[in-house]
Amino acid sequence: MERGNQVGNYHQLKAEEDGLSTEPFAPDGSPLFPLMETRLYKRRWLMLFVFGTFSMSNAFMWLQYSIISNIFVRFYGVDSICVDWLSMIYFLTYIPLILPVTWLLDNRGLRDVVVAGSAFNCIGAWIKTSTARPNMFAVTFLGQFVCSVGTVFLLGIPSRLASLWFGQQEVSTACSIGVLGNQVGIAIGFLLPPILVPNVDDVEELAYHIGVMFYITAGVATLIFILVVIVFQEKPELPPSQAQAQARSLSLDQYSYKASIGRLLCNKPFMLLVLTYGLNVGCFYAVSTLLNRMITEQYPGEEVNAGRIGLTIVIAGMVGSLICGIWMDKTKTYKQTTFAVYLLTFIGMLVYSFTLNLGHMWVVFLTAAILGFFMTGYLPLGFEFAVELTYPESEGTSSGLLNCSAQLFGIIFTISQGKIMDKWGTLAGNIFLCVFLLIGTILTGFIKSDLRRQNANASCDTQRGSVSIPVCVFLCVCVCVHCACWCLEEVGCPIAWLHTLWQSWSRHLIL
Repeated sequence: MERGNQVGNYHQLKAEEDGLSTEPFAPDGSPLFPLMETRLYKRRWLMLFVFGTFSMSNAFMWLQYSIISNIFVRFYGVDSICVDWLSMIYFLTYIPLILPVTWLLDNRGLRDVVVAGSAFNCIGAWIKTSTARPNMFAVTFLGQFVCSVGTVFLLGIPSRLASLWFGQQEVSTACSIGVLGNQVGIAIGFLLPPILVPNVDDVEELAYHIGVMFYITAGVATLIFILVVIVFQEKPELPPSQAQAQARSLSLDQYSYKASIGRLLCNKPFMLLVLTYGLNVGCFYAVSTLLNRMITEQYPGEEVNAGRIGLTIVIAGMVGSLICGIWMDKTKTYKQTTFAVYLLTFIGMLVYSFTLNLGHMWVVFLTAAILGFFMTGYLPLGFEFAVELTYPESEGTSSGLLNCSAQLFGIIFTISQGKIMDKWGTLAGNIFLCVFLLIGTILTGFIKSDLRRQNANASCDTQRGSVSIPVCVFLCVCVCVHCACWCLEEVGCPIAWLHTLWQSWSRHLIL
């Protein structure tokens, strides 16, 4: 364990928001805050792992229908838009429920919210086990709806978990790893359903394969629920940073949920970030939901490779998330990094759009990896930038508003792009997304960089020295790159020799 210094003196710190000051006061009117003992516990990584497994399970169920949408359209005898709604129900459920859930997060705490979300995830998975029959679409939709309620309980957790358990020099990395669990689930959701449910003509055989997938999903969700109930804790005994210590010093009487929402809505830089985050992540949701249609229209019969392309997008994004998180922990350049990644997301989407129909599958894999590195890598950047802009407001509330914007734009973009693809083709649908990514890039440049949390930590300056990034982060990067190289080899990519080079280099680093 690493232990901070216990300091007996007081440090002067200006309160950032009305109603959040404490006594006593200095002669100049500045409130005095005691410098408290801080401590980093090793079990913080266990909390992050447990939450990541829950997020992974839920994200897998989001995509298990849409990545093989053509199969489910034929199996249930419904239109493609009905299967798309099995994914979009996640977006729709989030919007009305996010404010009640963030209220629960602030009043009941992190553990109760995570346990409740894991329970909904488990119940929904078991409901779907009875729906491997062609006449059970309504019931499978009900199960997916219950799982989508679980999503409301988890999407705003990474930044909250990082702030409660991790020190100031690793909080962005921890948030990135928390988001990584969701991305791993999306990656598995792209990869496994095309393998577990092959596109066979016999309905009975197809029902058997779908049932196997549903029972595996339910079993994993049950194990994760048990793990969450037994292992997951609310917060450490001592705060990990002075910013968190100051947040703990506020009594419940000093905090008003309605007032907090009001302050966030009046925070112009944050509301601009809410808009730009929604545009970026909404595009990601649309691409993920409609990926099967994009690929199979250009490359008929390539359902498995459609899943592998989705896997490539997410694996590249996992690497991007980790790199961006580590970079921000080291440099604290939140706005500059966010703007650069947003701009490169727009460029990546352009390249992907205009190379999709070239007829070379390895080109699609390559451009999808570039797009995923920046588009998916943007997710934790938005969370952490929001926490900086809104400190000392609740991380769950700021993250919830970001995700609410993303879900809203996800519904709009998915429906709109689907209609455009039906009428004018895949390229027109992708250009539609590019336009909004360009708008988001321009608006990001106007966000004022007001790093309130960093200012609070810098004022106290009690944590000195660098914090080494755990070996698990490096291993995650290694696994991601190995998987990406495997996908390239599977489609005969002429640059697959990079796999051999990476193996040699990573082996040298480990030794």
